[in-house]
Amino acid sequence: MKFEDLNVTPSILKALAGENYTTPTPIQEQAIPSILAGRDLLGCAQTGTGKTAAFAVPILQRLSTEDKEERSRHTIRALVLTPTRELALQIYESFKSYGYLTGLRSCVIFGGVSQHPQVEKLAKGTDILVATPGRLNDLINQKLVNLQHVKIFVLDEADRMLDMGFSHDVKKIIAKIPDKKQTLLFSATMPLQIQTMADTLLINPIKIEVSPVSSTVERINQSVCFVDKANKSSLLAHLLQNKELTSVLVFTRTKHGADRVTKRLSKAKIKAMAIHGNKSQGARQLALNGFKSGEIRVLVATDIAARGIDIDQLPYVINYDIPNNPETYVHRIGRTGRAGMNGTAISFCDSEEKPLLEAIQKLIKKTIPQTRTHPYPLSEITAVSSEPKRLLKKPSRK
Repeated sequence: MKFEDLNVTPSILKALAGENYTTPTPIQEQAIPSILAGRDLLGCAQTGTGKTAAFAVPILQRLSTEDKEERSRHTIRALVLTPTRELALQIYESFKSYGYLTGLRSCVIFGGVSQHPQVEKLAKGTDILVATPGRLNDLINQKLVNLQHVKIFVLDEADRMLDMGFSHDVKKIIAKIPDKKQTLLFSATMPLQIQTMADTLLINPIKIEVSPVSSTVERINQSVCFVDKANKSSLLAHLLQNKELTSVLVFTRTKHGADRVTKRLSKAKIKAMAIHGNKSQGARQLALNGFKSGEIRVLVATDIAARGIDIDQLPYVINYDIPNNPETYVHRIGRTGRAGMNGTAISFCDSEEKPLLEAIQKLIKKTIPQTRTHPYPLSEITAVSSEPKRLLKKPSRK
């Protein structure tokens, strides 16, 4: 199937072709016709599935085909609410890329920076607003944003929105939007709280689920190293002596853990930075930019902070801590093995984390291969060899 088969208008097709998009992903194939038809939608999809284009393309098309007078007013007719600055910027860039021939205006607002440039752009009129909850509520309270003309509302990364404590902010924003609207809700996971929210917000929605959490990407080379908790930082520093690891995303369970790992790597003369909820927006953006440019070799992140990161060419993920939720493991390793690249995911597991590892293997229906010989084996496991085994395969393009 091609985008042409989804009845996408020529101006948007041309923009998509310029981005080298010709064949829609499964979520795009299912979502675009439903959104164009005006249906509410509940999408269970994680980053990397093509989710943004799945809602951006039909939103652009619907707004651009409305009557000329309505388009000329440039009132906010579509609102996309997303949890982080990084994700908001990515979505905004997507709207600009796909819609540059439509004549529609888009704008992004987020906290952590001065509001003045954002307010100036809003004052010139915008059709599509991408926003984080805190800054949007601030501007609504200042009467600088009017949501009474919103026709399409997108709540993206709904589970993460709740994880980050935005539930109250989101409810306040929803109260400012007209009852009569099309609502699109996307979430990587569907816990009871999200299902309850969906039941409240959505009317007879189309339900789409892609990339079930139990199916991991085949290109990812997974392995586990059993190691005492006290030796994890030493094992990490040892692995990073391999210069082939040019870009590594390391996951920790806690913010303090991320800071500790970063300090340990810095002492070992390995360039690393941490991103988590206690870091300012500026510090997080600085770390992310450094990581993307290659200036920072290792990015240490908590799950919540990492959910908004979209990096195509990420060859290595290391789970410093095994996550409490097995689904989180799938989301973590799904950061690698993208854009035609092979990927490697290595997990460190101490004795207390073994039940968590078993839960992951049950979910993915696969036993993760164990690296039995490394310099810091778990105390209860006897190493077969004193020679550290070569743990990593060099990523290669297909």
